[in-house]
Amino acid sequence: MGRVHEYLTERLRHGPVHLTLIDPEKSDGPAAGAVARAAVDLGSDAIMLGGSTGITPGRMAEVVRAVKAAVSVPTIIFPEGEGSVAPEAEAIFFMSLLNSRDPDWVIRTQARAAVAVRKLGLEPISLGYLVVAPGMRVGEVGRVDAIARDDPATAQGYALAAEYLGMSFVYLEAGSGAPDPVPADMVRAVRSVLSVPLIVGGGIRTGADARRVLAAGAQLLVTGTVTEEQGVGSGFREILAEVRQDRGG
Repeated sequence: MGRVHEYLTERLRHGPVHLTLIDPEKSDGPAAGAVARAAVDLGSDAIMLGGSTGITPGRMAEVVRAVKAAVSVPTIIFPEGEGSVAPEAEAIFFMSLLNSRDPDWVIRTQARAAVAVRKLGLEPISLGYLVVAPGMRVGEVGRVDAIARDDPATAQGYALAAEYLGMSFVYLEAGSGAPDPVPADMVRAVRSVLSVPLIVGGGIRTGADARRVLAAGAQLLVTGTVTEEQGVGSGFREILAEVRQDRGG
């Protein structure tokens, strides 16, 4: 287990963890650094960098450097392909989009990137990535068979398969900009069968949204669109307040 994985595991012992997702294509270095600093000041535990297609290594490196200069928490690449890999970050979610119809998103892209990740010294954190309807842009680009919102059994099956295949985390994703988060019933069903930590993201814009998915069993929350739409405003502050409440601080 690498340093960032150990850090997340330790934070989880005290309650839910919050990850702020910053898209390098939508925030340049200074803007990303400012968002990261404000997010961490409110209690966010780590910064994820990624989201768009077509991110260049140069832009990713610029944003990682700015974020690392602004905060001391880990920076974790959330890749959309080989171009997202930059040596300046501490870790990368080495993930498989399990419900994609395209083998590139399931394993081929990972095979092409694996040697580079090793050479660059990035800590790979294995992750089973599942897209839930509506899926939004990631569902389109990733050519997914999105899990229906009223089908928790399918989500359970994928999630447990990810654990049995040795993946360290499972991520339920409604899609960036989704009108609603992953349904609480699905979060609860998946959490009931998993031994590895469960990440939930997409559509979480308010404290009430965060409360529903946390109460259902989400252990790590990812928010990104809310900061793109309103900065570190009231919605983001409400979300962090719910996370802090669950970990007693």
